[in-house]
Amino acid sequence: MTAALAEKGTPARVPAPADRPPAPPAPRGRSRRERAFDDVPRWQIWVPLGLYLLFTLVPFYWMLLFALRPAGSTSLVPWPLTSEHFEKVWNERSFGVFFQNSMTVGLFTLVTTTVVALSGGYALARFDFRIKNGFMLALLCSQFIPGALMLVPLFEIFRNLRMINSLGSVILAETVFQLPLSIILISGFIKNVPVSLEEAAWVDGCSRFRAFRAVVLPLLRPGLIAVGSFAFVHSWNHFLFALMFLSEQDKQTIPVGLNTLIGADSVDLGALAAGGVVAAVPVVIVFAFIQKWLITGFSAGAVKG
Repeated sequence: MTAALAEKGTPARVPAPADRPPAPPAPRGRSRRERAFDDVPRWQIWVPLGLYLLFTLVPFYWMLLFALRPAGSTSLVPWPLTSEHFEKVWNERSFGVFFQNSMTVGLFTLVTTTVVALSGGYALARFDFRIKNGFMLALLCSQFIPGALMLVPLFEIFRNLRMINSLGSVILAETVFQLPLSIILISGFIKNVPVSLEEAAWVDGCSRFRAFRAVVLPLLRPGLIAVGSFAFVHSWNHFLFALMFLSEQDKQTIPVGLNTLIGADSVDLGALAAGGVVAAVPVVIVFAFIQKWLITGFSAGAVKG
């Protein structure tokens, strides 16, 4: 019709400003931070990162150098490669036994810490009781107590329980000292799971335990991996408890075994470096496989607490 009126000489109706569609918003410019980052020369970013990486990797390279080059060599390149230091620490220094003991302590600490922290974290996240805030404060304050301060009372307790020179004493001590932080993390992670999911399962006839196992527990995988890996690595590297509670050589762990390689008059650097590599490999493997879950678990558990 507008075209017909235009042919007859009648001017076409121009849409009023209110009838016109709104103009698309103009694209916003980059933020000041983005512009500042793009204006920085790349060498000012890569040089500090390279120096930090060099500062971090040089000790590892130095350890591998002493572990892989022949005894008496002063070369800065581990060539020809040799395994004599690893054979020495594994066979002559009983590092095979130390490795097995450390793995036993680490795995049992992982399981017990995760199970107890899961039950305690669920109670703090889902139930309200009178001393809840005080209990949370006590958990936080317990992190300021050094383990060395508790060595004497723990030794007396384990001596009365006849647990001295037993891996169970180290496992129990490691679990107790890992529980406060683990409970706090698990509690924060459970708070991020909506209660409505459990309530829907209750309506369908599930008990509280069954609803937790079927609905909540699968969503806690990152948090459980984070807590378990942290407990494993800490118990693997811990030195004081194993030194105090284990006296026989066939019960000692890798940190104590590394200490035996340091003599009063001399130090076998090749054997010590090879023992350090043996101690570091499991930790590196653990973090390589669980890095994604570890970061997700710690960040999610720290949102609420």
